[in-house]
Order: sequence, then structure tokens, then C-alpha cells
Amino acid sequence: MALLYSQLTHAISLNDVCDALRFFSGPLSAIRGAVAPSANAFSHANKVRDAHMGEKLLWAVLAHLQNLSPHFAKGKRRLRRFKRCIQAVDSTVITLIANCMDWAKHRRRKAATKLHLRLDLQSLLPRFAILDLSPHHDSTRAAAMCAGLKAGEIAVFDKAFLAFAHLWQLTQRGVFWVSRAKENQDYRVCQRRLRRPKGKILRDDIIRLQGPKSGQLYPEVLRRVVVLIQMNDQEVAMAFLTNNLDWSAQTIADLYRCRWDIESFFKQIKQALQLCDFLGNSANAVHWQIWIALLLYVLLRYLAFLSRWSQSFTRLWALTRTTLWRKIHLLDLLRSYGTASDQNRILARPEQAYFPGFSEKAYGTA
Repeated sequence: MALLYSQLTHAISLNDVCDALRFFSGPLSAIRGAVAPSANAFSHANKVRDAHMGEKLLWAVLAHLQNLSPHFAKGKRRLRRFKRCIQAVDSTVITLIANCMDWAKHRRRKAATKLHLRLDLQSLLPRFAILDLSPHHDSTRAAAMCAGLKAGEIAVFDKAFLAFAHLWQLTQRGVFWVSRAKENQDYRVCQRRLRRPKGKILRDDIIRLQGPKSGQLYPEVLRRVVVLIQMNDQEVAMAFLTNNLDWSAQTIADLYRCRWDIESFFKQIKQALQLCDFLGNSANAVHWQIWIALLLYVLLRYLAFLSRWSQSFTRLWALTRTTLWRKIHLLDLLRSYGTASDQNRILARPEQAYFPGFSEKAYGTA
């Protein structure tokens, strides 16, 4: 609870959290008799209490919410022609303070930890995550990130996860995948499915890998599609690889375009949640804070689902933060927010806007 409070309020120190919770000890005690922790107890818990508890709590709460509301897990279809699950795999580097966290050396003068995540692109909910003490290359985590995918599901990832031994395993398991192709990839064109460019589609080829290792790691044919993508007010040709030979070339480009949702997810949690200032310098404390940040994201997404929230995630977090200690029906507030209804709306009273000691006539009411 203290870590959730620190995420909502952007607390910058242990004393900040403990003093605030102690000040609101009355409302806090209504939550199963909770008591504000002391700074020493909080610091000790950050060091000693296993961060895997936070990880297990995240997945347990997510499973519980999905059982309460089955439609919460389904979300909205990004591509209506697909009824199967589409999941994006990517990673983000969370910067730390190098002179305090030598266990997370990233470069010579930098420290960081890395979050590998598999995100459901229909519900925008995390499905699997790995926290690295020191950043590893994405391809080394590819097999673990996609281990939970089932036959018929679709995985979308960047070329950093391009490990052909792993991709061959996905193909054998019946999992479809789409990825960026490397520029220096050695391959041979077996069949040209497109004789000349058609709109934004420049090429659509059936290829076979020619490299001494890649040809052995992935012995079957692949599909390579080159599409013009709009980036920074100009069109750039991008090459994609996939193991599906039946989809249209535009569908492959649309699937990869959906991958940008995971980039938006990383941007949201870094901007709204507390992933810049950490309450402890140990690896355990940092991992606790990251797992609780993901837990808070899931809880806010559930609030958005129940209230049919149509605003941005950042505004949802800000509104929840401002009403944290108020006794108010939160779902009613969220449902009425941004509408013409005056329920739960704070009206301006200009005649009450003068300072103590000033009369109404002297100060003015406009």
C-alpha cells in the first residue's frame, strides 16, 4: 500500500511517504486497519522483502480482475479482421543513478535496469515481464518472452528480437509472427508474389535464408514484404519478415504498425508513474517499485474499463491522484468527467475569492 501511494503521488523519499500516510492515519486505518510504516521499517522491507512477491501480486490481481470482468481481458480489436490474440514483445531501459547503484552498470558512467514486456495489443494489458539486473540483448530473452504464446496467436516484435532458432520454434508451435528484417540479411528470393510496386507495397517475396547459420536455424521459407511507411513527414521503405504466407502485404504492415502501442505503453508508465526517482538503491527496492508501478497501471486500466473512460491515461492518473483522500464514489466521478452533467463538479464562487482581512467591496467580485 505504501508503494502504491508513492506511485500515485510521485513521492521522492521514504520520509515523504511515511509522513503523508501518518498525517492521513484516519482514512488509512479504514483499509483493513492499515498503519503508516516508519522510515526504518520501510527501508528494511525494501532491502529484505523479496521482490518476487510484487511480481506474484501483479499477476494474481490481473487474473482476479479478469475473472470479475471477462470483457476486461478481451479489450477492443485493433484489427477487426483478426479474432485471435495479438501480442507485442519489446523492452525499455529504465535509467538509474550510476554512483549509487553499481549493481546495475549499463555503460561506463551509466546504470540501468531493463524491463522486457509482452503486451496484449487488444486489451493493452501486460501478459509477461522480465526484469534484468543488468541489461542484456533482447534476443537472449526472446524465447522466455514468447514461451506462453499458444498456437494461432500472433507475436509482433522489432528486429532486436530476431533470433532464428527462436523463430523456428514459434513456427513449429503454430504461432504466427511479424518482425522487422535486418538490412544485411543474407537470403535468396524463391518466388516474387508482386511483379511491380502496388501502392505502398514495393515488394512481396518468398525467400529462403542463405547464411551459414541462419539457413540451418530456420530451414523453411519465409515471407519478406517491403512497404512505404510514413515517418517524420516522409515515406521510408521498411522490410518485414513473417512466417505467414496467406496474409495480404497490407495486413503485415498493419500488424507491425500496431506494435507502436507498446512504445506508447512505455511512455505512459514512465511519464505518469514513478519510474524516475526510486525509494531505495538496492536491486530489490528498484524491482519492488517497478512491479508496483505495473500493478497500479493494471488497477487504473480496470477503473477505465468500469467507467468507460474516454480520456487519456495520464488524465485518469491525475484525477485519481487528486481525489485520493476524498470520500467520493470514484466510478461516478469518472463517468461524469468531461460531460455536460454538473454532478461532482466544483463551481467557481467569485464572491468568496477574497483574502482574510479584506472586505468584499475592497477586494472586488468582478
